[in-house]
Amino acid sequence: MTARTRRFTGRFHAPRSLRKQLLVTSLLILSGLLILIGTLQYVLMRNFIYSNRAEAMETQIRSVPFEIFNNAGNRRPGGDRRPLLLDAHTTLAIYNQDGGFMDLKEETLSASPAPRMSNEAYDQLLKLPQDKRGGNYQLITAGDGSGHLAVFMNLGRPGAARMLLQMTVETGPLRDVILQQLLIFGALSLAALLAGLLLYLPTLRKTLVPLSNMGRSAQIIDAGNLNVRFPEEQGQLEIDQLSQSFNGMLERLEISFKNEREAKEQMRRFAADASHELRTPLTSIYGFLEVLLRGAADNREQLYSALSSMHGEAKRINKLVEDLLLLARMDGAPRLQVKQVLLGELIDDMQAQLRVLAGERQVVFDLAYGIRCLVDPDQIRQVLLNLFHNAVQHTDAVKGIIHISLHAAGELAELTVKDNGSGISAEHLPHVFDRFYRSDSSRTRKYGGSGLGLSITRSIAEAHHGEVTVSSAPGEGAAFKVSLPCLQD
Repeated sequence: MTARTRRFTGRFHAPRSLRKQLLVTSLLILSGLLILIGTLQYVLMRNFIYSNRAEAMETQIRSVPFEIFNNAGNRRPGGDRRPLLLDAHTTLAIYNQDGGFMDLKEETLSASPAPRMSNEAYDQLLKLPQDKRGGNYQLITAGDGSGHLAVFMNLGRPGAARMLLQMTVETGPLRDVILQQLLIFGALSLAALLAGLLLYLPTLRKTLVPLSNMGRSAQIIDAGNLNVRFPEEQGQLEIDQLSQSFNGMLERLEISFKNEREAKEQMRRFAADASHELRTPLTSIYGFLEVLLRGAADNREQLYSALSSMHGEAKRINKLVEDLLLLARMDGAPRLQVKQVLLGELIDDMQAQLRVLAGERQVVFDLAYGIRCLVDPDQIRQVLLNLFHNAVQHTDAVKGIIHISLHAAGELAELTVKDNGSGISAEHLPHVFDRFYRSDSSRTRKYGGSGLGLSITRSIAEAHHGEVTVSSAPGEGAAFKVSLPCLQD
């Protein structure tokens, strides 16, 4: 493409408005259809008019008296003869098989000479049976360039020389009729286009209203108001389906942004809580070190008390760091050393350890043996210890009762740790598995808790494709249930 062509085509850009594009496309399609109809009309009308004219000429040529053909070669100047009453543009001519061509212009008083074809064309027509030429015509171009419509009739008789009678008429008047009809069709088509344009514009504007509504809705949607939705019932199936798709996408984006905000808030809260948990024991250790540096190290009793306290705070820090590392591993790609384990037997082996942790509290075991699961035994022990330690913290040291039960429920093994402690209020239940969450922070810290035990329990259960739930009411204790998939015998 040359630079001039590019400059020329660059001036005619397609309209960017959808309304204009639809309008231009529709008008182009309609114009193309009208042009196609006009072309077909020209071809069919031309053939129809020529065929009708040819049939009329055949009827007329059959009415020509044979005497005129017999006397055509014996013309005498001034002789008496009656001319044929034919149209001024109609010609008659005779062709014989010897190649002779006689124009009957004087007999027809034609305004123009008869056009002649080649001898080969006439010989071919002479060979055809007469009934094979009925309704046929040929177009002949005369020497002056004018077109003629020609029909033929065989004049041969048995035993006589064969002759071919040719009648022609100029096609100019016929073409004028065809062109006049085409002009009328073109004028009507142009009027139809203009009427269609006037009627189509308001219809198109009304049709695109739902799309305009979607555009206005899209302009007011941003990250701060993802709750805006596109109208879904506008009477157009495709637009309604598009609106539903966009609304589904907006809903997913809204959930994603909400989860992201919650994750950021949880991370901020997690960092603040972790810093707080680490700061408390570090501050305590720092205080004891200052006391020792001021001279308390010389007093054996004070030195032993300070070292003992610092050792306890160091254990708290170590436990907190281990819990944080465990949560980090569980949040990523947990590596579990899974194998087939009999859960009842595993818990039974931990009875002595649990009773020591319970102190004077009563511990009741209700275990179903033979339940086989594909789990990491160390992680399951961690789950039981976390739940048991939580029950110990929230029950009376003397009157406390802790129930540990294990039963099969269909394809699940259900481990339940229930206590008769103070229970959990309804506003705290949704948050008990959140990290660093404490319903009674002072009491929990008193027993060395960091608020991560239940979070670790949930992460371990989910890593084993299970879940942990809680049910409780104030003053009625709490029951934590861990559900794990079990193997069927």
